[in-house]
Amino acid sequence: MSVLPRTVSSKIPNQFEEAKMSTVTSADGTTIGYTRTGSGPPVVLVDAASCFRGNGPMDALAEALAQDFTVFTYDRRGRGESTDTPPYTIGREVDDLRAVIDAAGGSAGVHGFSSGAVLALHAAAAGAPITRLSLLEPPLADDPVPEVDLVAELEQLVREGRRGAAVLRFNQAIGVPEEFVAGLRQSPAWPALEKLAHTLVYDLAITGTAPDLTAVRVPALVVDSERSDPRLREWSDGVARRLPDATRATLPGEWHGVGPDVLAPVLAAHFGQAAA
Repeated sequence: MSVLPRTVSSKIPNQFEEAKMSTVTSADGTTIGYTRTGSGPPVVLVDAASCFRGNGPMDALAEALAQDFTVFTYDRRGRGESTDTPPYTIGREVDDLRAVIDAAGGSAGVHGFSSGAVLALHAAAAGAPITRLSLLEPPLADDPVPEVDLVAELEQLVREGRRGAAVLRFNQAIGVPEEFVAGLRQSPAWPALEKLAHTLVYDLAITGTAPDLTAVRVPALVVDSERSDPRLREWSDGVARRLPDATRATLPGEWHGVGPDVLAPVLAAHFGQAAA
């Protein structure tokens, strides 16, 4: 699932200018760029499709959480300042998250949004050292079906150099409202979206493959927005139902998104329980 960037900037906000930016090397040699800010128990934020540091909702959320937590944002492979190492596998992306958690001190709370939430579930099911999970609208069906035809179409468009067409096709195919899709080309984020078009198939691989949710043994908070469509709510309900230890919440927000002013206090209460 994609997300249209709600926080778009050509530079990182002031708090992040003062924060520590660094890199970590994943198991396959991929360089992962990350930012550390704040103080307190560590929390790692995992972006959705089409997002990376400076382009998406996580920077503002990190700033809101930084007064209580040491917050780690990072560029998923193939995005921003992170490199990429083919061939792509979900296991390699899980290793990337493990590497960031290691940089955070060896264990951390993890919050994921959309496909980033499903990636967090894959990591937790694989035994990554995650203390608590928060999942905002994970687009994971009870019995996911890989989008083989869509993947092939996107890969063909990227090979032909039609990256913009790939971005538009992806968002249309996954059900992003037409009024959002129509404004994409006018968005200041458009050049960045085109640049990372090849990574959209990574998100389809993640959301089209079911992790073993019964293996996720840490407390999980599953959140959706009251203004999202029924399909997103059903997915969130299904994930919460299948997790062994889940709390379900619906918050005020917009389509496929909850603002940091609303979301941060809820996450602070959830992750703060691990440190209590």
